[in-house]
Amino acid sequence: MSKINLIIQREYLTRVKKRSFIVLTFLGPLLMASIWIIPIYLSNLSKETKVISVLDETGVFFDKFTGDENMQFIQAVPQLKAAKENLNKMGNYALLFIPKPDLHIPNTAIIYSEKQASLDVKNYIKGVMKKEIEAQKLAARGINPETLLSIKTNVFISSIKVDGSGKEEKTSTEISMALGMFSAILIYFFIFLFGAQVMRGVIEEKTSRIIEVIISSVKPFQLMMGKILGIALVGFTQFMLWVILTSTLVFGFQYAYQDELKTFQNTQIIETSQGMFPDSPTETKITETQTSNENIGFLIDALTSIDYTIILGSFLFYFLGGYLLYAALFAAVGSAVDSEADTHQFMMPITIPLILSIVMAQLIINDPNGPIAFWMSMFPLTSPIIMMLRIPFGVPYWEIFTSATLLIIGFVFTTWIAAKIYRIGILMYGKKIGYKELWKWLFYKA
Repeated sequence: MSKINLIIQREYLTRVKKRSFIVLTFLGPLLMASIWIIPIYLSNLSKETKVISVLDETGVFFDKFTGDENMQFIQAVPQLKAAKENLNKMGNYALLFIPKPDLHIPNTAIIYSEKQASLDVKNYIKGVMKKEIEAQKLAARGINPETLLSIKTNVFISSIKVDGSGKEEKTSTEISMALGMFSAILIYFFIFLFGAQVMRGVIEEKTSRIIEVIISSVKPFQLMMGKILGIALVGFTQFMLWVILTSTLVFGFQYAYQDELKTFQNTQIIETSQGMFPDSPTETKITETQTSNENIGFLIDALTSIDYTIILGSFLFYFLGGYLLYAALFAAVGSAVDSEADTHQFMMPITIPLILSIVMAQLIINDPNGPIAFWMSMFPLTSPIIMMLRIPFGVPYWEIFTSATLLIIGFVFTTWIAAKIYRIGILMYGKKIGYKELWKWLFYKA
């Protein structure tokens, strides 16, 4: 065991001291945090007011365009041709033309602009016109818009699981889906990223002939396991640093830009609610408050109903178990070839189960307790991803135990196969290896 520990220490220290590790460790959190931070920052960066001239032949809509700090609406000259000429002369952002319709109520408009009109401008105009047209249609039928607004109701469907003993437990499909997908994708990328590092490390040592010196002091199996476990520790170190640094960046941004963040969130709420009638602010405010309270209560109930102990424990197990299983296979592939270009013929059968697991993710989420989900969560090559998709939805303990046992057995079996290939292939040079040759290696006696 001391030799394996020395190999683990060597692999770990060699890789964490590399410039690529340091750069990726700090660049990764920046990229992850920027996905959330940049849209908010950019939305508050430019406060330029867009001036939009309006030629409303119906005389119905112009007064409804109140605008905001980013948009200002002005009356255009009566003729369309002259209004289009003034667009460039005055340097306005756009010209909104609402033609007089053949029927009583208009439902079309045209935006003229030097550059393509932005989505927020189009959505605002569409929302204002839609509300006014709906209000006119209701008035034509003698229906009070406030009455219609008052009967609008949000329906929340709570999911409650009932076990055999009659015990009830609240669940949330949306949160379970998000947790499952996040865990599965994280495991998928971790296996590919660090499994490939194992393979490249074996190829580099083999092609540089350093392996001939190393193999004289340690057994091939010890070298393979030391390399796999050492790179696993590198992966965990990098993952934990990513979590800490990303959380620090996000929370730091939230603290530094509290006001801008509130403005951004309010803007999103306003844009989302533009399909409602603006004629009754009191009713709208009450409805929005009730909806907000219901949403918060629903979210709290859903979050507290999740068994985080099972999810976290299972994630760590499948995170490590999936990596160890695939890393052994990646190491075997690396030992059987002389260059990374020769790995493709062997990589395809190994990576197909991983890719298939991600492709089947939506089907598994739609039916987490179906036969396909069950059997794929038992098969060791797909269970690390598929079982993590299922666990947030609730999986019987015996299924988790069976899947975990099969994964351990699968790891032992693949490690045995990989060790057989590794001990022969690591000292084999200049020969094109095929599947037939690999099969023979499995039965060579030491």
